[in-house]
Amino acid sequence: MIKTAITEMFGIKYPIICGAMMWLAKPPLCAAISNAGGLGNLTAQNYETEEDFRAAIKETRRRTDRPFMVNVTALPSLRITTEHHLMYFRVCAEERIAGIEVSGAPVDKVGGMATVEMLKKAGVKLFHKVGAVRHALHAQKVGYDGIYAAGIEEGGHPLNDDVTTMVLTPRMVESLSIPVVTTGGICNGRTMAAALMLGAEGVMMASRFMATVECEIHDNIKQELVRRQEMDTTLITKTLGMQGRALKNKTVEQVLAIEARGGGLEELIPLIAGERGQNAWANGDVEAAPMYVGQSIGLIHDIPTCAELLDKMTREAEERIMAVSQRIKTD
Repeated sequence: MIKTAITEMFGIKYPIICGAMMWLAKPPLCAAISNAGGLGNLTAQNYETEEDFRAAIKETRRRTDRPFMVNVTALPSLRITTEHHLMYFRVCAEERIAGIEVSGAPVDKVGGMATVEMLKKAGVKLFHKVGAVRHALHAQKVGYDGIYAAGIEEGGHPLNDDVTTMVLTPRMVESLSIPVVTTGGICNGRTMAAALMLGAEGVMMASRFMATVECEIHDNIKQELVRRQEMDTTLITKTLGMQGRALKNKTVEQVLAIEARGGGLEELIPLIAGERGQNAWANGDVEAAPMYVGQSIGLIHDIPTCAELLDKMTREAEERIMAVSQRIKTD
């Protein structure tokens, strides 16, 4: 059994956390991951009203009595405002959520130190997903409980410092006194073992959870993730100052072509709008929208249940760590 600061902090079986996923990280998947011994994720931006957000929390709790995380992404959005972010934080405190994964601007920049203190008083653990030590140090100073070290391999919106997990994780570990969780390129027991050997207290992944039985996306997309390889993603929207790693497809080709000739936000929005992605996940059209997945898709070879995935990952990680330790000989 692998015990880390993360398993102790949340009282979970495995130090495996689900990351944010727009339109996908909802109660069924969140609860399935938590029930399997990991830490599920409920992505707040899926809900535009307090009533719907609170209902999603209650539904998740009907499905599991285990802890789970809520993601709040404070990045520029046409749909989600600062008022939404403040509402998410307040509801998380009132509902005494186990922890919050913050992406983008830190809590103190969005809602001030009063919001940080409100969450800490409610017992909500704060984790910030960052791609640079400088941002992690700020979070530690503010009072966060942990950091997600997000390498350039990750899907979604990696920082444009473009540092890999192999370098970023140990840099975070040597620079911080709070737990570090590795994300970006994590998909199986081998990558989990590597992260732990680099000093991480746990791993976070999202792309891998897309290809599970409980994830509510069309089977066409799950099969596509199994079929695709590690070189089948690319970075888009770099010209907008918010690069994203997405699966190569026709829509992504169009986005890159517009960017190459100097096209701007007005021309790109019809292609990258969130509703377009929401429809694609549901109808299974793998060409219709940017699908934000990481390079770890090259390591996805099957579609297990969440319980099967977490059990196998941890068993493989333990086996790899033991195999390496047996190679070490001391005089």
